Amino acid sequence: MTSRPAKLSLLLLFAAAIIALRFAGVGDLLTFENIRKHRDTLALFVHNHRAAALFLYVLAYICVTALSIPGAAVMTVAGGYLFGVAAAVAAVDLGATMGAALAFLSARHLLGARLQQAYALQLRRFNEELDRNGRRYLLTLRFIPVFPFFLVNFLSGLTSIPLKDFLWTTAVGILPGTAVFAFAGMQLETIRTAGDILSGRMLLALVILALFTLLPALFRRAGRS
Repeated sequence: MTSRPAKLSLLLLFAAAIIALRFAGVGDLLTFENIRKHRDTLALFVHNHRAAALFLYVLAYICVTALSIPGAAVMTVAGGYLFGVAAAVAAVDLGATMGAALAFLSARHLLGARLQQAYALQLRRFNEELDRNGRRYLLTLRFIPVFPFFLVNFLSGLTSIPLKDFLWTTAVGILPGTAVFAFAGMQLETIRTAGDILSGRMLLALVILALFTLLPALFRRAGRS
């Protein structure tokens, strides 16, 4: 079992890596303007080395997600432009789920396990509710892309939610939003911000989809009251 000083050191290193990458401006490179500027070079590389390009794309997406680097939306749009919607959705789903799992496991092993042990009595009812409806709550959060992805990853790692439930709800829950952003890659020239992609109607549709996943839990709570 990892000792407390070792866990603290790992936590500090993880936080330092995130801060260093942010101050280094890595996230600033992932902009729609930069993608448009280099789209011909990127498209040529994808055309000549499609398999390698897809592998590097998934690897980059894992790093961006695991280290909470801004720019995932830009990468998804770029993936749609470079690889086509279907391939981009599959690549993003794999990369984002794996990156989210790394963030989840980091939070769980560095903080979550100790938190659950120290406050087991206080968290008992909360954990019981998660056992019953945690999967629905996670799906709801994933279906609505306005919830910060990195925050859901981190906070989930502090709970008792099993890794397998976190993985499948993430993989399934991000599919609708991923498809929307990947499809937007077909209109790369007209996109300036992520807000240009998520129209009011599109966001409303995702919210309604998310609410449907909560209905069984809401009915069950109403029946107990």
